Order: sequence, then structure tokens, then C-alpha cells
Amino acid sequence: MLVYRSLDRITAPLSNPVVTIGNFDGVHLGHREIFRKLKKVATEIGGVSVVITFDPHPLKLIPAGKSVTLINTLEEKITLIEASGIDYLIIIPFDAAFAAISAADFVERILVQTIGLKHLIIGYDYAFGRNREGDVSLLKRLGRQFSFVVEELQPIAGGSVIYSSSLIRKMITDGAVAAVIGFLGRNFSLAGRVVHGHNRGTSLGFPTANIETDKELIPADGVYAVKVKVADCLYDAACNIGVNPTFASGSRSIEVFIFDFAGELYGQDIRVYFFERLRGEERFASPPQLAAAIARDVARCREILAATQLVVYHEYLEGI
Repeated sequence: MLVYRSLDRITAPLSNPVVTIGNFDGVHLGHREIFRKLKKVATEIGGVSVVITFDPHPLKLIPAGKSVTLINTLEEKITLIEASGIDYLIIIPFDAAFAAISAADFVERILVQTIGLKHLIIGYDYAFGRNREGDVSLLKRLGRQFSFVVEELQPIAGGSVIYSSSLIRKMITDGAVAAVIGFLGRNFSLAGRVVHGHNRGTSLGFPTANIETDKELIPADGVYAVKVKVADCLYDAACNIGVNPTFASGSRSIEVFIFDFAGELYGQDIRVYFFERLRGEERFASPPQLAAAIARDVARCREILAATQLVVYHEYLEGI
């Protein structure tokens, strides 16, 4: 996949581009159905598949009111879109100047003149341009003027529930990491670097790795069954997210106890894949009581992880 991080890098229109536009936060199963359609049409017309997205997310520019906590980092989003087999990804820097472009100018100057749009696939509620003034009726009128096809997709659902990034964000912040697999099409994960902590886990008999992450969206406080990727190896583990109330630390942390691992982790970049939330974070009367609870958590995590497998993204891409 060829990635353009600026429109200025596109020096000539693409070859029969079939385009979709969106934030695609989470790159969930609904997004991937759009990508399937994109690739199918591109093959039919002898063209290329093009995804246009924005960085930062447009809601990040709003100084007050509605904001957004993102499911993916930008690099994660790029990796997931590339895994979908898309030919081109165009990341438009979203700033005040871009936000001021009218819908008609966006279509003519960017989609038609710069990219060479031939076929546009959009979601059922798509709006664009300054103050979100553009809609599907405007696109179809401009399509007739500039000779491109506009295809509006109906809502994409899993059962009776429409796939949406906002729903997935709520599920993750509520700790519903097992259920969210059915919407993301993969285990929710976060990556980070192992940093020094207070070594309380070691004193309890469960040495943990403290993770510093750039991830915006973190699951609810509590204990989770997880798998941890260290280098190219995957290990079963237990994860605690929270403020360690037994020790009244006050600061929120992410810690993992990796089973049957004896190597050095400080300074390493690791990735944590979430499988199931066991319980919320609790305050115990004493460290020995906490240690006993951790032992029970570890035993339960081993049971859960022995019966499940990591859901990797590519398993959901058959047929694309």
C-alpha cells in the first residue's frame, strides 16, 4: 500500500481510483465491508482502491463540547488498512484551513483534479466540507458534472446492531473486551514500553511489567486475561488497570504479570491483547489478601486463555 501523508505528494491523478472517505477509527468490521466493496469495484473497472482519512480526527479541533478518544493510534490504523489490501491511503492533515474548504471545492479540487475520482463509495450518513454542508445529493449532482459514480452504502450491522466506532469506544471503556471482538473482528490491543514501577508486584510474588502507552482509549479499571507479545513470542498473562487502591498510589497504571517468563523487559516495546475482564479493581485490607486474590486471578486467566485463541486481523479478510 502506498501512503500519502499530504495531498502535495500526489503529482498526477491516480488510475481509475475508487475512493472511500472517513475517519475509520477502530477499522472495525463495518469499515472492512466498505473496503471489500471498494476492492471489488476497483477490480471491475480496472482501477485502484483508495482510502482517504484525516489526522488529527476532525473532532480534535473542536475547542469545547464533543470530543473523541480514539480506538487506534494513527500507525495502528495505517497497519490495519494496509492489511485490508487497499492500494492507496491518503492521510489529509486536518487543520483550520482544511476545515474551511467548501464541500464543492473539496470535490472539485481534491477528489476530481488531484486524485482523479471515478467512483466514490460513502456511508449512509456521510457529510463533508465546511460545517458539514455536503451530503449525498450534492455528491450525486457533482458526479454528473465531473463524470464520477456515487454509491451510498446502507448501514452495516452485526445481527441487529449497527457497527460504529462510538459503540466500540463505549464497550472498551466499560471493559467489555470479550464482546468487542465481535465488532472489531480482532482482540482489542494496546502497545507500550515497559518502564520502572514501584516493584510491589515482585514483593507480592507476582512481578509485573508497567506499561507506558500512547494509546488514548484504555479499558475500564480492573483485572483482565490477556496475551502479551514480546518480540515475536506470545505469552499468557494477567493485566491490572487502575490506581492500586490497596496501596493508595493515586495514579492510574497498566501492569501485566506474564506467566512463565523470566527475561528482562525494561525498555522493551510490547503489545497487550485483551480477552476477558475478570473483575473490577478492589481494595484489600492487607497485601497478603491482595496476593491471594492475584493468585486466584492468575488461575482464572490460565483457564480462560487455555480455551481461547488470539483473533488476528487476517482471519477476517478471507475473500477480500
